[in-house]
Amino acid sequence: MIAIALVASWLVAILFSPVVGVYVLPKRIERKQHAAGRFIAPYRRLLLVCMRHPYAVIGATVGLFALSAWGASRLEDQFFPPSDRPELVLSISLPQNASLYATQHVADQIEKLLAQDRDILSWSFYVGRGAVRFYLPLEPPPPNEFMAQAVIVTKGIAAREQVAARLATVLNGQFSDITTRVAPLELGPPVGWPIKYRVSGEDPQAVRRLAFDVARVVNSDVHVRNVNFDWNETIKVLRIDIDQDKANQVGMTSDLVSRALNAVLTGSTITQLRDATYLIDIVARSERSESIDLATIRDLQLPLPSGRSVPLSDVATVEYTDEQPVIWRRKRLPTITVQADLVGAQSSAIVKHLAPAVDALRARLPDGYQIEVGGIVEATAHAEASVAAVVPVVAIIMLILLMAQLQSFQRVLLVISVAPLGLIGIVMTMLPSRTPVGFVALLGFVALVGIIIRNSVILIDQIETNIRSGQYPWHAVLNAATHRLRPIVLTAAAAILGMLPIALDVFWGPMALAIIGGLAGATLLTLIFLPALYIAWFRVKEIDSEELKWTPR
Repeated sequence: MIAIALVASWLVAILFSPVVGVYVLPKRIERKQHAAGRFIAPYRRLLLVCMRHPYAVIGATVGLFALSAWGASRLEDQFFPPSDRPELVLSISLPQNASLYATQHVADQIEKLLAQDRDILSWSFYVGRGAVRFYLPLEPPPPNEFMAQAVIVTKGIAAREQVAARLATVLNGQFSDITTRVAPLELGPPVGWPIKYRVSGEDPQAVRRLAFDVARVVNSDVHVRNVNFDWNETIKVLRIDIDQDKANQVGMTSDLVSRALNAVLTGSTITQLRDATYLIDIVARSERSESIDLATIRDLQLPLPSGRSVPLSDVATVEYTDEQPVIWRRKRLPTITVQADLVGAQSSAIVKHLAPAVDALRARLPDGYQIEVGGIVEATAHAEASVAAVVPVVAIIMLILLMAQLQSFQRVLLVISVAPLGLIGIVMTMLPSRTPVGFVALLGFVALVGIIIRNSVILIDQIETNIRSGQYPWHAVLNAATHRLRPIVLTAAAAILGMLPIALDVFWGPMALAIIGGLAGATLLTLIFLPALYIAWFRVKEIDSEELKWTPR
């Protein structure tokens, strides 16, 4: 979109604007004193001082850039800002052996709490599955009986934050035995829990032990909340191992054993009852006390094809044991994700703070086991890598275009040297306002580089034009900067004013602030630093007379 808009505006500027000027402007224009002229004289005096002391200007600029680079390390990182929609997503997860009825019971209790909150307009609960995908970045979890999701509509963004805080406090107090999370909708690719560490290995039990170690490290940070796992709970199961040799001796098969056990434990349909238009199954099974008693199950009589029966204990062993109901695999290895929420901090800062302790755990890992960082930090790295992948191609194209325009490696280096200085204005704008830097702000910085280079090319081209017209280089630089002051400032001001309406927007705000601050600072440096750098680079000497003609080499 930006590329098409820029190409279209360029075509209008070189074709349509001159045609309009022919018909709109008078045939004879009288020279008038513009209001902007009062600013040119002070700027010219300031520029003369900077040109006479170029190395001091260059040193001060480099110092500012170094200070800004240090300040950039203090900026908070953020992948994408939260949505500006009023909805909240409430996720609950019971122990993995919980039934759908237990999940429904918890959902009913939470709904009573939601009904008492006056800042909530409505809600929808989805038991046993995730919410419907009414919003593109929403990624519903896979359906399971032990989980549920609710979409809560509040009265606004301010009310959304208050409802989220109240719900988190109540849920952590009254439902501390289950995993709950209240979060706004996400913008950009869905991430879910902001802090994630993936623990992988060959043995699920060893992975579980390592995951507990990682969880203790993550929980040590004061900004971390609700540390949990995507799976790690074992459940109690009834295991029946059939001795095939003994079963064959008495004429029993595994299918017959399965049918007899299902009749006792699960039940079998014996008939149906018609209720209006529906048929309801009538299931016969043993009492609950008998179906969980090992002695009763061992003494279960299995009918044989011959008409006799044998107890189950004669052909099988019956015992209770623990096993994993769910095992998530990544790259074919059992992988547990240690995940957590944050309060009052960004993910990158937490991961950086936990890095020494996590590295110490990695150093003790057996062969074949690993700990990887996920969550927002991983998503940010992927997003930045997607941009960085095309940067070399774009940089080569820009250099080719600049060489075609300036036809000099030295002048191209002068133009490129100003581009990174936009960081000074970015830091001065975003650090005091505590605006986090994310993927959207990165796009703003990329766009800013092009604007800065354009202004630099305008100034350098004007200097070379003045020199070719016979002006001495000193006066060529002075006159070019003075002559190009108004168009450079006006184009920068137009871009800044265009960004002001979205500066407070939740999504586009970081990009707008990056362009506003970076462009303001870079424009000032283009008009002061670049002329001083040109004087120092080409070792231009000052002369008093502007009438001296210069013959370029």
